[in-house]
Parts: sequence; structure tokens; C-alpha cells
Amino acid sequence: MAAAVTALILAGAAHAASTATLTQAESSLLTAMNEARQANGLRPLRADWRLERAARAHSSKMLRTGTFYHGAFSARIRRVGVRSPRVGENLAWGQGSLGAARSIVSMWLASPEHRANLLHAGYRIVGVGALRGCFAGHHHTLMVTTDFAGR
Repeated sequence: MAAAVTALILAGAAHAASTATLTQAESSLLTAMNEARQANGLRPLRADWRLERAARAHSSKMLRTGTFYHGAFSARIRRVGVRSPRVGENLAWGQGSLGAARSIVSMWLASPEHRANLLHAGYRIVGVGALRGCFAGHHHTLMVTTDFAGR
């Protein structure tokens, strides 16, 4: 009995740790993504620190290099230790109202490929990397990478 309680406590602590490092922008995006999933009868995504690390690193690289591309996202996700049979990625950038979480999720839902990732029933975990910087001559741009994993 004590071992089961300890396991539950450790599992809860691990889950809390996986979401404790989200910035406000990342948390807002995760909330908006999960609201869209719930509206479509899907389970919510859980934040994963490994995917978060991969997503933030990619957003940082895009801001630093002035590029906007997926690249070899599957390999990048695998490098952080995620071994799920299926992975996916959505990217976005915006500023002002176009950089708001609900606007980004609405844009993804309007795009067949992004919608398919966001609403894939097999995805269980996600990393959200949302960083602000200068991009394409626009200051205070929010650069977003979301990396999904599951079955």
C-alpha cells in the first residue's frame, strides 16, 4: 500500500514538474490547444519537458537565424529521448493579436495539415516552445514550435 501511494505521489510530482516550467505564452497555447481538442471530443495533451526543450530550442534557432522551417523535426524529437511511434510538429509566428494563443490555434485549425496534428487522437504529450524576438523585421514577434508525440 505504501509503495502504491509513493508511486502515485511521484507520478503526480513528475506531471507537475513537466508543466511547471511553461511560460505564460506557452501555458496559454497549451490551454487553447486543449480547448480545441476537447471541443472535438479528444483527450487533452500533457506538457512534456523533453518535447518542451526540443520545441524551445527550435523556436530559438528560428529567431536567431531568421528562418521559419520544420527541418528534421522527427530526429530532433528523438534526440531528446522521445520514442513514441508517431511525432508531429506545428509552427507559427505572429505579433500583436496574431501572436495570441487563440489566434494561433485558430490558424492551425484552418489549415488541414496543422489541424490534423492538433486533433490527432493518438497524440498524448506535447512540447510548446514560444519565444519572443525579432523576426522578418518585426520586433516582439512570438515564435512558436509545438512538438507532438503519441501513437
